[in-house]
Amino acid sequence: MARMHKPIYEHRLRVLVAQIVPCLRAGDRVLDVGCGNGTLGAALLAAPLGCPAGVVVEGLERVVRGGEPIKVHAYDGKVMPLEDKSVDVVIVADVLHHEEQPDRLLRECARVSRRLVIIKDHRISGALSKWRVSLMDWAANAPYGVPCLFRYNTLAQWRGEPAKFNATIEHELTSMDLYPGLWNPVFGKDLQYMVFWRTDKAENA
Repeated sequence: MARMHKPIYEHRLRVLVAQIVPCLRAGDRVLDVGCGNGTLGAALLAAPLGCPAGVVVEGLERVVRGGEPIKVHAYDGKVMPLEDKSVDVVIVADVLHHEEQPDRLLRECARVSRRLVIIKDHRISGALSKWRVSLMDWAANAPYGVPCLFRYNTLAQWRGEPAKFNATIEHELTSMDLYPGLWNPVFGKDLQYMVFWRTDKAENA
């Protein structure tokens, strides 16, 4: 299973890095929430087009596995062990649809972020789209024991989220070529969603 998933994950990683790195600034402190083994954080720092100088990427996980290529903070699933506005950029990549209380997690992300919260997740627009996302979710996570809640937002729901947390949408991707080959038309494209929230608008107003 891992061998089959490998090229899919690698392509996904390249796409995410290409979207995130241009938003980073020199000296940024970046937090990858639900970082797993730290692969995304390490890939950002080793980006082919160059990560800005002095960027530090740290992770947050409920269970710290050990041996990650980035520093990982343990997290109780409720309150992040970080001060208000203590990081510049928070990344939440394919984590929210696994959360029992996603609003609580987003509130914490907005609390600790000085500038950006970057969310990558799924979106649905009808019964067939939910079936496809659910199948993809199960196939990617069930073999590794990750629970699937099969709850996904519509585009309208995603666009209503930032106002709850005093954030605004800087830009969004409502379709992504996230996967290689024939996987992308079936499980990529408009089933994928990425949004960049500004969390410093109120301070700059």
